[in-house]
Amino acid sequence: MKLLENKVAIVTGGTKGIGLAITKLFVKEGAKVIACSRRRNDFDVEGADYHPLDLQSKESIQELVDYVVNKYGKIDILINNAGIMMDRTTLKMSEEEFDNVIDTNLKGTFNITKLVSKYMLDNKYGSIVSLSSFVARDGNIGQANYVASKAAIEGMTKCWAREFARHGENIRVNAVAPGIVLTDIFANTPKEIVDSFSAKTALKRLAEPMEVAEAVLFLASDKASYITATTLYVDGGIRL
Repeated sequence: MKLLENKVAIVTGGTKGIGLAITKLFVKEGAKVIACSRRRNDFDVEGADYHPLDLQSKESIQELVDYVVNKYGKIDILINNAGIMMDRTTLKMSEEEFDNVIDTNLKGTFNITKLVSKYMLDNKYGSIVSLSSFVARDGNIGQANYVASKAAIEGMTKCWAREFARHGENIRVNAVAPGIVLTDIFANTPKEIVDSFSAKTALKRLAEPMEVAEAVLFLASDKASYITATTLYVDGGIRL
């Protein structure tokens, strides 16, 4: 039997990069997947739905959740993958740049989880996996806004794991923190720069998106039935 047979899963940021890998893997494992993002990005995955989503808009989040519940009657899995970066050192970072990252990565994750968790609580079942980052643990120059959002997501993960299961509900909440992943952002990156990043890992290479997706699949599935409030670092042993 497939790991996600008959499960309904929302994947935010599910049309490219890590999110696209998650979407493809979840479909392969039997899930009914709703991949969402601001832009469709030529998304075409057989067996998956696409729905637009702006995480900075409560109305957009509500429209997505209503669509999924009306079509499928439930939400079993929520993957909080969508996020943005606006990197700049603190002294140069504008308030708008800080707010945009926090409003999307952190507040957006909070708002969609708040809505989806209501249905999971009614069904007394659910699995929520949010994407963090290794920089939440290590910090990074020029990413005060991004690091703040990801560190906060790891904190909320622990809170939600306690809140959503306090009356015996089978709802698990975890996070996955990737290292540097070979997504489209590296398509035109010089080899020497990629090699310099690779050299900082214990495994001497960067991650493929599907390697992160496999970790997300494990935590989302019932194979991880006794794992909650955990952040799994999929970073190849990176060190800054």
